[in-house]
Amino acid sequence: MIIRSSNQVPRTTFMKRFPVPRNFGVDPRSRIERGRMWPAPPGVSRVKPFEIYRYDPDSGGNPRLDTFAVDLDDCGPMVLDALIWIKNTMDSTLTFRRSCREGVCGSCAMNIDGTNWLACTRFISETSTPASIYPLANMRIVKDLVPDLTHVFAQYEAIRPWLRTTTAPPSKERLQSPEERRRLDGFYECILCFCCTSGCPSHWWSGDRFLGPAVLLQAWRWLADSRDEATGERLDDLEDPFRLYRCHTILNCTRTCPKGLNPGKAIASIKKMIAERGS
Repeated sequence: MIIRSSNQVPRTTFMKRFPVPRNFGVDPRSRIERGRMWPAPPGVSRVKPFEIYRYDPDSGGNPRLDTFAVDLDDCGPMVLDALIWIKNTMDSTLTFRRSCREGVCGSCAMNIDGTNWLACTRFISETSTPASIYPLANMRIVKDLVPDLTHVFAQYEAIRPWLRTTTAPPSKERLQSPEERRRLDGFYECILCFCCTSGCPSHWWSGDRFLGPAVLLQAWRWLADSRDEATGERLDDLEDPFRLYRCHTILNCTRTCPKGLNPGKAIASIKKMIAERGS
């Protein structure tokens, strides 16, 4: 099956975490230990357990999994609501990012039951029992569920994601026809949550040089924009064995995009444009 959207595949997986053998050479300090159990308040009738990844670099201890019993009758319907409830009523040290609560800002991206998604758009009723919450994979962790996005945003900056022109600016805005505007549909909606980049095996192994699906989708957004006049320069910057061609069309990116976008298609379009330019 050709994956065109995250809506085509189940949001749950049979294997949430890949078990790493003890003789695999992994630093013992990175092994996740069993943490504290936080029971539900007395008299609660509907309880949902959440296993949440905890890591405090200042403590010097290993990462751990704390289990929280959430009162569903005192909590909103989304995973983000559960995290806020835990922080307000159980453990105020639980750390995570959030902002819009509407699936627009991308701040609350995390791994929920083995799938990267936005906590504010995932219903608690869609999660397993217990629900497992981890930070985005393949990124350094600042604390708990907060990944360090410095590297991926530096990669985003590298494509110079703004309108680049050589002609004199018009007296008003630069116009597009409705058809030219429609070419941006499915690409401009990216919110840079980096769920796709975190789920990309090619970025796991070559993240220092491979730009990753989120950045490459943004690169195509500007290549497809009729108002941009730097197409040749943008393609020159991307035509590299690692920056672009480390993509092996695994399509994890498309499977896990919470906005239903198709980064794999954008990357294929860039490769096609480069091939047509050279023919």
